[in-house]
Amino acid sequence: MSIKRALISVSNKEGILPFAKQLEEEGVEIISTGGTSRILKEGGVNVTGVTEVTGFPEILDGRVKTLHPNIHSGLLAMRNKKEHAAELKEQGIAPIDLVVVNLYPFKQTIEKPDTDFEEAIENIDIGGPSMLRAAAKNHKYVTVVTDPEDYETVLQEWLTDGDVSTETKRRLAAKVFRHTASYDALIANYLTEQSGELYPETYTVTYEKKQDLRYGENPHQNAAFYREPIGPLSSIANAIQLHGKELSYNNINDAEAALSIVKEFGQPAAVAVKHMNPCGVGVGENIFDAYEKAFEADPVSIFGGIIALNREVDKETAQKMKEIFLEIIIAPTFTQEALDILTVKKNLRLLTVTLDEEPQERSKITSVHGGALIQEEDRKGFLDAGVRVVTEREPTEQEWQDLKLAWKVVKHVKSNAILLTKDDMTIGVGAGQMNRVGAAKIAIEQAGEKANGSAMGSDAFFPMKDTVEEAGKAGISAIIQPGGSIRDEESIEKANELGITMVFTGMRHFKH
Repeated sequence: MSIKRALISVSNKEGILPFAKQLEEEGVEIISTGGTSRILKEGGVNVTGVTEVTGFPEILDGRVKTLHPNIHSGLLAMRNKKEHAAELKEQGIAPIDLVVVNLYPFKQTIEKPDTDFEEAIENIDIGGPSMLRAAAKNHKYVTVVTDPEDYETVLQEWLTDGDVSTETKRRLAAKVFRHTASYDALIANYLTEQSGELYPETYTVTYEKKQDLRYGENPHQNAAFYREPIGPLSSIANAIQLHGKELSYNNINDAEAALSIVKEFGQPAAVAVKHMNPCGVGVGENIFDAYEKAFEADPVSIFGGIIALNREVDKETAQKMKEIFLEIIIAPTFTQEALDILTVKKNLRLLTVTLDEEPQERSKITSVHGGALIQEEDRKGFLDAGVRVVTEREPTEQEWQDLKLAWKVVKHVKSNAILLTKDDMTIGVGAGQMNRVGAAKIAIEQAGEKANGSAMGSDAFFPMKDTVEEAGKAGISAIIQPGGSIRDEESIEKANELGITMVFTGMRHFKH
């Protein structure tokens, strides 16, 4: 038999008893520890305790039990080396052919809000990773399992073919090293956060696979969707899909963009996104009012768009949204009446996302060929800016309202970005242009006659007065921008000349 001796020590007890019983029925000696040993014995499985193998008791509250030559020699011995066989015989050590181990629940421990530092430290597994790594290194001779999903495969191959295939052993070994690497990454990140280091000498991340995707940004690109093991609830990665076909790569990007914008608002708000840029944003007294404004902002571009709302979707709003083709609707909840209306469209994706979560400081990772850029997320808003009026005329109450809306949204528009707002809605978006005046012209053209009396938001300063001149021609009455150009005075003078009120924030919002 290729498997004569197995070591079983698991935190996740799912499926372990029937697996161990099958092994015992086939004559396999089972070694086990602690809680696993107790469960197996209670289930009628004969178990050899680790202390019987090592001849040494578990000590230090169980911190030391498997870290012993009688265990690790049995795992690491190469069966095709006579010298190894002779050394094992001389020391009275028997080989271990199967290792079934998963680790202390460190992730589950630090997820609990009341976990203290000492409890987290005690849930760092030492012996488990050591056994897994030893067995995985020697996988040519040792089968190693860390996931209950693999129990059946191992049993079937062994019982059918007399051994576990080389391919399966190698696959399971790779899985082990991914598992231990992810485990160590969580520990490293937790301790790094506890020590207050922002950018350590190495940056280790780990993600859990959520789903395979049909394809990536284009049909010829493969893709999958991963999420942080302990990530924010208010994320597309933790959304619950109620209806519709699977999300695509582009859907996920667009949905995250829509969600990031709608989270800027406390009052009822609706956001429409196309290709990661907002095409319509509206705020109102209720969610129906907000959605109507988002729709009116650009009734052409919203077609086939992604909608995010920060209030429950009711019957009236659902009926309005049903009138056009939409890819996705994201909201905290849907009434049953709203679901009855929207689920008639079989391809429309409906997602619920928690939005009442306290904001968390997080890093944003952008991959580059051969590396990564890491930065803080841009979570600064209007209240964080050093807002000051730089023109002779102060904004009116309505202009302040429009300026605040412009500043909240323009930071989510691809740079160079210009955004026009009026009466609690966006009316023009100039996104991703190579020069700022070009972005302004696009936004003004889209707004048309609505530009008159509107507010303009710019994600970065005006390098010259030409953007202010374009604003004046369109009848724009208020501008909000970071300021900081060596030619700021030219823009200020032009604004005064045109009767435009202008506000500097001292903070830019480039988005690439």
